[in-house]
Amino acid sequence: MFLSVKEMELRKIRFDETFQPGQIDFTDENLEPGEALKQGSPLHAAGSAELLAHSEGELRIQGRYTVEMAAQCDRCLGGARFPLDSGFDLFYRPTSFIAREEEVEIDEGEAEIGFYEHGGIELEEILREQVLLALPMQRVCSDGCKGICPVCGRNRNETSCDCRIKNTDDRWGALRNLEL
Repeated sequence: MFLSVKEMELRKIRFDETFQPGQIDFTDENLEPGEALKQGSPLHAAGSAELLAHSEGELRIQGRYTVEMAAQCDRCLGGARFPLDSGFDLFYRPTSFIAREEEVEIDEGEAEIGFYEHGGIELEEILREQVLLALPMQRVCSDGCKGICPVCGRNRNETSCDCRIKNTDDRWGALRNLEL
């Protein structure tokens, strides 16, 4: 859904959209195919977009979204699900606002403003960014995930193993023998 500045000049745009899995591309070219992030449920977003009065094309887009994302667990390589329900309140300026030759210093408040071009912004782009930012950096199936055994390769959540890791590098061994 394209949020047009021309339309916002006339009125506030309200949106209530549902995006089925596959409609928004959450793929990352830096990830292996098995590590891909997948949309596990329809993404529902509702909110509004408006052109701020007395501004040079500044937009305010606010709303709320719900979705369940699925990915591979970083510890055990099993499936991990992430239900997301979050709100957003974003500000955007046209790219012409910063299209200058010289360097410009910005303050902390301006660092939180996004930019748009071509007379508006796609709602899908906003939602993709918000979902990716809401996901945890380390994607694990549960806080108590035991991961994979580095010796035998078994998933320690499913079966236990008696493998032991041998310390072959004992650089501090001589210090353990010193008496105080």
